[in-house]
Parts: sequence; C-alpha cells; structure tokens
Amino acid sequence: MRTVTRLAGFAVGLAAVFGTTYGIGRVVDRAPVVEGRHDGDAAHATGEHDETADRLPGGLLVSDRGYTLEPVDAPADEFAFRIAGPDGQPVTRYDVAHDKQMHLIVARRDLSGFRHVHPELAPDGTWRVDTPLAGPGQWRAFADFTPTGGESLTLGVDVTVPGELTERPLPAPATSTTVDGYTVTLTGAPQPGRTSSLTLTVSRDGQPVTDLEPYLGAYGHLVALRRGDLAYLHVHPDGTPGDGRTRPGPAVTFLAEVPSAGSYRLYLDFQHGGRVHTAEFTVVAGATPTGVAPTPTGVAPTPSGPAPTGGADHGTPGHGHN
Repeated sequence: MRTVTRLAGFAVGLAAVFGTTYGIGRVVDRAPVVEGRHDGDAAHATGEHDETADRLPGGLLVSDRGYTLEPVDAPADEFAFRIAGPDGQPVTRYDVAHDKQMHLIVARRDLSGFRHVHPELAPDGTWRVDTPLAGPGQWRAFADFTPTGGESLTLGVDVTVPGELTERPLPAPATSTTVDGYTVTLTGAPQPGRTSSLTLTVSRDGQPVTDLEPYLGAYGHLVALRRGDLAYLHVHPDGTPGDGRTRPGPAVTFLAEVPSAGSYRLYLDFQHGGRVHTAEFTVVAGATPTGVAPTPTGVAPTPSGPAPTGGADHGTPGHGHN
C-alpha cells in the first residue's frame, strides 16, 4: 500500500534546528560522527552498528579522517558543498578517479530517485551542480572523492526536500530488468564478508550489445546501497577498456564485497549510443527463505514518518546523469 506524506512542516522544524539550506533541500545532519555511530542515522538509530568505525562502509559518516562534508547555501536550482580538510579549510586539490575529481550520488531514503552527477569545482573549494534532488523526500547525498595526498573517501549527509510524496516499497529481488529499451540480466549474488563476482549482461531487442562505450573509465559503473542505513559500496569493475582482455559488452563483471547480510539496491550505469542508462536491481546478501533478508544487526531501519519507503517505479524521480 502506498502512503502519501507531507514533509513541509518536518523540514521547517529541521531548519530551526540546523539552520542550513542548499538548493531545494535542507540539511538534516551535519555533525561529525562519534566512533561506531552514523551521522545521518543518529535521529533514528537504536544502537551501535556491528561494524567498527575503522571499517565502516562508505557514506555513513559526514566526517572521516579529518575531512568533512559541508553543504553551503545555494540558489533553489543548485546543490553546493565543500570538503573541509584536516586544517579546517576547504580542500581545493583532488585526484582524478574514474575520470572525475568528484562523484556526487544522491538517492532517496527509500532507495528511489538515484542520480549520479559530477559537480564543478570553484577556486574557493565549493562544488556546484544543478540540483539532483528532484522531488520531495528524505535524501542521502554521497560525496565520493580522493583529496590529493590523501585516501579515497565517501562522505554522506541527509537532506530533506519538503512537499507531498508517495511512499514506495522496495522492489522485490530480481535477476533481470529493463531500462530505455535495454534488458539487463544479473548473474551472481553478493555474499557477506567475501568478494563475489557480479556479471551484468546488456541486450537490446533480443540481441546482445557488444559495443558498449567507456563511461568513467570502464564499460559500466556500479553503486550498491544497503537498505536501512544506505551504506555506500562503490563496486569495482573486473577489467578496463584497452587492457587487452575486457570486451565492450554484452557482459560487464564487477567484484563486490558486501559487509553484512541484508537487502541492497544496485545501480548500474552504462553508456551506449552516446547516452548513459541506469539499470536497477534489488539483491539480497545472505538471503533468508522468504527471499528478503532482515535489516542487518545494529543497522537502523528506514525512518518512519516523513522518510519514504520505496516503490515499483523506483528511479523515476530525479533519475539521470551529468
């Protein structure tokens, strides 16, 4: 059953507490996280996660290893933020990873509305992009980057967009999906605590697609988000274009390691015909006989009240790239 929720009053209350806006959203969580806890989930967490702070998945912390994700004021049609370094000053030098200096991923808390965009860096260290928050809901924003001289990091912050929304349940696990006329089939399943091979095969009109185009340094880019806390897993491709062994389709293989049993949403970006497409799957690591694993121990459930819960038309609001 779908439930309609209005978020206007909720966002106003949050603004009174946090007092920060950027684009059409309002910051929900900004404080650095104490060891073993999550920043954005502090408002609805029931206990400490079973993963220690030094091996938490990406995206659960707003501040890590001296670097902090700091949203800044921006016009309604823009999303802006900075990364503050260990000295408290905005970072202005970044390494290129997957063809970009910064990857900004956003998804609603119900795992719908996924977008992967690439902001532009101003001289003062501010990253700006047309707002990817396309619709009401509680969103999680992930900044995936490597500061020059530092380690690769993924920091996350919650943002609420006011308005009326319709709750959507998480789609059931499946091994095939369609997007923009393409069919994508998934082979393999993630296993908690060890590396698993996931192969996604792309076809169109019943024919294999054998001329995928490089996108972000690979023939596919895969992000996995864990249901509940939205732990962020940047899954690595097995091979790169031009390495002498990796073919441009129809199959793209990734090596994934999920930290715990539970339900995950996979988002595969692939480029063909000069356009990027995103195929989405629900998968279960450590599946139970019912087919849907419970939320991992210590992980807060999807927030009740204003936060949405997902739907069969996942990915429709805000879906896109740039």
